[in-house]
Amino acid sequence: MEYKKVVDDLQQLNLGTILENEPLYKHTTYKVGGPCRIFIKVFNVECLKQLLHYIARHHIPFMVIGKGSNLLFSDREYRGIIISLNDYFTDIRVNGEYMIAQAGVSLIKLSNDACKYALSGLEFCGGIPGSIGGAIFMNAGAYLSEMSRVVEEVTILDEHYEVRVLSNAEMAFSYRRSILQSHPKWIVLEVKLHLKSADRSKIRQLMDHRKEKRMATQPWNLPSAGSVFRNPEKIPAWQCIDECGLRGYEIGGAQISPKHSNFIVNNGYASARDILDLIELARTRVYERFGIRLHTEVRLVNWQDD
Repeated sequence: MEYKKVVDDLQQLNLGTILENEPLYKHTTYKVGGPCRIFIKVFNVECLKQLLHYIARHHIPFMVIGKGSNLLFSDREYRGIIISLNDYFTDIRVNGEYMIAQAGVSLIKLSNDACKYALSGLEFCGGIPGSIGGAIFMNAGAYLSEMSRVVEEVTILDEHYEVRVLSNAEMAFSYRRSILQSHPKWIVLEVKLHLKSADRSKIRQLMDHRKEKRMATQPWNLPSAGSVFRNPEKIPAWQCIDECGLRGYEIGGAQISPKHSNFIVNNGYASARDILDLIELARTRVYERFGIRLHTEVRLVNWQDD
């Protein structure tokens, strides 16, 4: 692939802000990942459609990312195009008890805005460092709640570049899953949430209480992707890892957090390989001890040739 020509073409089309050989560690919460040939911050939906048409015509590998809070890119070069919706898909609208947010909106900002409008239902999002698009993709959750409880409908761009609106039922939500995982070419554009009017001070009090709890029990001050593993049915993932004696265990610059065993943190000098090796070690030890296969919440990207 002649990437110089691709860059020239995309600059002429003026579909977004283009970065060449962009380090992906700048775009993931783990702060790891090799460079990608082309990183583009798309301006709007029409530009996204044009970009996808161009990518299809030229058979270029691509991926759409949010804030990178659930991604583990390898240290290798990503030979393709990374599409980001973070910079320009950030509108939030409020209509009574409904909030409509574009895919790039930060969950933390969205939960704080809901509080300002005295709307309850997003308090559980206050500490999740992702975008609403990513949260919908994996049905993100915390504190016994999840996105499926507040989603009214989701606007997507499908594989035929058509804009479609899916209801909550059509999203087929389940634990850390949505229909989007079965349709990787679908792209979240916008989400309509149905919240409930409530006392603003009580919403803020609950959010502040949970923030204090997170700061006391989670490694909030180090790069991580939040919970690494989905919880098995009968025992929390952190407890499995704990009982294998892995709390605080390190490989290179990656460490199973001493604060919370379902968090792997980057102590400042970890490679993506360090983190993956630690993930695989935890999975192996838990399976040997409990016969439980831990499944990651974190998505592994660009490892296929390793």
